[in-house]
Order: sequence, then C-alpha cells, then structure tokens
Amino acid sequence: MTWTTTRDVDAFLAAAGDLLRSRRAENTIMLTTTEALRVSDGVFGAAPPWFGWWTGPDGRIGAAFLQTPPYPVVLTDAPVTAVSSLVDTLLRTVGAVDRINAEQGIAEAVAGEWGRQSGTEVEVHQHYRLYRLDRLIPPDPAPPGQARVAQAADRDLVLWWYRLFEREAGEESPDPAAMVDDRIGYGGFTVWEVDGVPVSMAGRTRLAAGMLRVGPVYTPVELRRRGYAGAVTAAVSRAAQDLADEVLLFTDMANPTSNSIYQRLGYRPIADRLLLGPNASV
Repeated sequence: MTWTTTRDVDAFLAAAGDLLRSRRAENTIMLTTTEALRVSDGVFGAAPPWFGWWTGPDGRIGAAFLQTPPYPVVLTDAPVTAVSSLVDTLLRTVGAVDRINAEQGIAEAVAGEWGRQSGTEVEVHQHYRLYRLDRLIPPDPAPPGQARVAQAADRDLVLWWYRLFEREAGEESPDPAAMVDDRIGYGGFTVWEVDGVPVSMAGRTRLAAGMLRVGPVYTPVELRRRGYAGAVTAAVSRAAQDLADEVLLFTDMANPTSNSIYQRLGYRPIADRLLLGPNASV
C-alpha cells in the first residue's frame, strides 16, 4: 500500500484518471485542474504541480491528490488506511503543505494524522458545499440588462474583480493573471451588463470528463442585492448545459446568500468538502 508521486500530469492521469472519472462530480476540482494543466502552460503559476496516487493491497488505485503551489492540496476520497502514508508523503515529498482540501468523510482522519505527524493543531478553515444543476430556474423577474461573454477588452476589469473575489473569499493567489487570460481565451467568463456597463460576472471551467463547474461569481459591493449575480449565473449555467452532461458549482457554507441564490436557480447539494490547516491562533 504505497503512494506514488510525480510532477507529470499525463503520468498522473494515466494512473489515476479512471479513479477520478468514476466520481467525476466529487472529483471536479482535480479533473478541471488537470485539464487546464494539460492544455495551458503556467495557468496556475510558475511552480510545477505535484500529483500522487495510492495503490491498495489489491493493486488498484484507491486515492489521489494534487497540488498546484501555492494552492491547497486537493484529495479524493480515501481509505483510512491510506491517510498515515499520505500525510507522510506530503510532508516529506511535497514539503510546503499548509492547507488540505478533503472530502468531509475523510477530513477528520486527515486532520488528526497531519496534527500528529507535524506536531501542530489542525482545524477546519472553510466548509464548502458542492451543488449539481438539476433543472435551471431562471430568476423571475429578471433584473435589467443582459449577459455577454467577456472579451479581451474586458480583461483588466475581470482581473480586478477576480482579485476582489479572492480577497473576500480569503484565497488570494500571487498572480491570477494567467488564469484569467486563459479563461477569457476560451470564453470562460461572462459579464452581466446594464446599459452597456458591466455590473457582475461569472466564470466557468473547461469541459472535463463531460462536466464543468461554474464560478467564480462576483458582483461589486455597491451593486449587490439587485439580482445581477443570479442573472449572470443563470446565463452561464444555461450555456454550460449545452456543453456538459453535468454542471456543478461550489459555495462557501459561511455565505448563506450565495447558497440561497444557487438553490433558487435549481442547484441541488451533493457533497461537502473541508479546507484544513494549522490553527493560526496557536
């Protein structure tokens, strides 16, 4: 029962791709991230990513992880028997691990083992809920305005809004410009505009394994509570349904407003994930 690590996305997908696709909704982050890495260089920054997979006693791949520094390690569901060697592998091989994004069912075991091996107290930093689009229910009444796919001319505004979104979410990255440029290049951002002025935006990932994920969604503070976020999310979701078999999105459980909006649009909860990290107050 061992973990194998690599920095080669193709080698990782050859080994763990079937596992990821077997639960494509729950593994949406890993599938969309590896697809972005496969087709676009440097989209998550200059540091090379880490990948790993666990081979069980039956010789089958039973768990996997990835990290695109400086973002958290993302873990699939995993047998409890794989957790001790996972944490050891992350601390020895990957090294700079400060956060782990894990399915709720295995997160407690990961937190306990991480704390034991590192000698630090590990706690839940954020609680995310994964939603799947069932039947799209557009806002009624709809706010004024219309949706359009963001173009190169919108790049500075989209990048600024993306930075503000990250700041509010507590997930600031060193330089999201490459990711924003990549998404604009494939039509991955949509803006809602009123009288020709953008007032809100929503993004989407590339298609991966017949699935894509909506997000981020951002409206400037002074323009909120006017229905723009729901309208632009509905527009992106409608277009996404023409591309994908499954349309997904994540919400932060600390934000009841976004959870309410997406459920009104027809998104239904399917799984929870926890972001784990050292207790900053210790």
